[in-house]
Amino acid sequence: QNPDKPHSSEEKLSGLEDGQEESLDNPDQSIRKRIRQGAPGSHRDDTPKSSPPRPVSIEELMETAKGVTNMALAHEIVVNGDFQIKPAELPEHSLEKKVRDIVHKAFWDCLEAQLKEDPPTYDHAIKLLGEIKENLLSFLLPGHTRLRSQITEVLDLDLIKQEAENGALDISKLVEFVIGMMGTLCAPARDEEIKKLKDINEIVPLFRAIFSVLDLMKMDMANFAVSSIRPKLMQQSAEYERKKFQEFLEKQPNSLDLVTRWLQEAADDLAKLRCKMLPPHCSGDGATGGASALCSTAVQNQAYLKLLKWDHVNRPFPEVVLMDQTRFQEIQLELEQLLLTGTVLLVTFSAAGSALVDMPGFAEKIKTIVKVLLTGMHLPSFNLQESLATIGEKVCAEVNSCLSQHGFAPFSAERETGLKGQIQAAANPDNTISKLIDSRIEKFLENYLASSHQKSLPAIPGGLGPIQRELEEIAVKYVRLVNYNKMVFSPYYDAVLGKILTKGESQLVGKSEE
Repeated sequence: QNPDKPHSSEEKLSGLEDGQEESLDNPDQSIRKRIRQGAPGSHRDDTPKSSPPRPVSIEELMETAKGVTNMALAHEIVVNGDFQIKPAELPEHSLEKKVRDIVHKAFWDCLEAQLKEDPPTYDHAIKLLGEIKENLLSFLLPGHTRLRSQITEVLDLDLIKQEAENGALDISKLVEFVIGMMGTLCAPARDEEIKKLKDINEIVPLFRAIFSVLDLMKMDMANFAVSSIRPKLMQQSAEYERKKFQEFLEKQPNSLDLVTRWLQEAADDLAKLRCKMLPPHCSGDGATGGASALCSTAVQNQAYLKLLKWDHVNRPFPEVVLMDQTRFQEIQLELEQLLLTGTVLLVTFSAAGSALVDMPGFAEKIKTIVKVLLTGMHLPSFNLQESLATIGEKVCAEVNSCLSQHGFAPFSAERETGLKGQIQAAANPDNTISKLIDSRIEKFLENYLASSHQKSLPAIPGGLGPIQRELEEIAVKYVRLVNYNKMVFSPYYDAVLGKILTKGESQLVGKSEE
């Protein structure tokens, strides 16, 4: 199995999964991609070795893929309050769209040709009426007895066939009934589409438009079902996701390799950090020097912090957080932009002195400037140096304007040059001020993770006051995501960390005996 090959067997199988053509921007596509990348030998050079996966049948593979898809869908419904199912939209000039359009045109042309025969042939039209009947019945609730009887009686296919054979079929009357029934069953948002149907006089375009509106009504029913099951799903989601992941793990025993590597790195980082804080005599013990002070919760929190610095291009995401990769990546990008905003504000206030610190509205103006000019900063075509140069110009102009309005002397040319240089220096990863802001943001998030059971947020570190509101909003979103992930996968974390920490302690004991 080659992850770089564009048409692997798993991709072909993924097209057979239920509901895939009408999915949102779900993480299940990423999950299937990760299943492909999880083949033996890929990304496994420096990870603990597990038992080799046993051969699986096509049926088992499809069942596993469906289970993962259902788990991802349930997760998305619970985590994303705005989740909605939307119809698939094919790219404008794609081969799939061209093939679909050609097939659809051929089908409707065939129907039109049959209806224009003398006498007309109604085979295709009757089949379409049968499909419409099934769709209408699928919208009914158990209590809709009268509507069910009406649909069954009017759209009696045996009777319709007899009328067609005897030349007594009035298809316009049947279509009129269908449109009226659709108007009864549809959501209020579809009233306009129903009204447009009544203005279409030709049978073939009308049939085509009816099926288009029926597709929209299916989406409405599906989204109504999602909103209805969300409260019940939230009560059982953790257990359900854990159960589905366990089923997947039983079929793919190596599905915790990336998690093991991720947690091992977090434990090593934390041990080294703790060792630096201990007296000098422990430094010779390396990463195991702080192992005795480690606990499972601290390692997990450190691992979650590592996700905010993840190389999403070159490194696969750990399996148990894969469904939230997009959300973690969004938070990571927001923090990177906030880091630059905080750096610009800090150097600006430092350059201007106390004159602008308490000036109402000044910090918001600077944040607006930075936010607008850093839009798209994570795109490959974005030029950070040019944007920071423009930000420097705008910030200096705003500083001088505010100083003049409040009776202070504007910046000299020398001070302007110095401020612009400091702002442009923020593009350097080794910039002292950026590293200071970054470490304080990370410390704030770490403290919030450690005290997430408390209702109040931890105190904001010095220098982050101007970006406090934005940082707290990101922190709340981040910690909510982390806590839900812990709730679902904590048994797996405990099992993996039990081995990692036991191994670290045994190494420490061995060194002590030596």
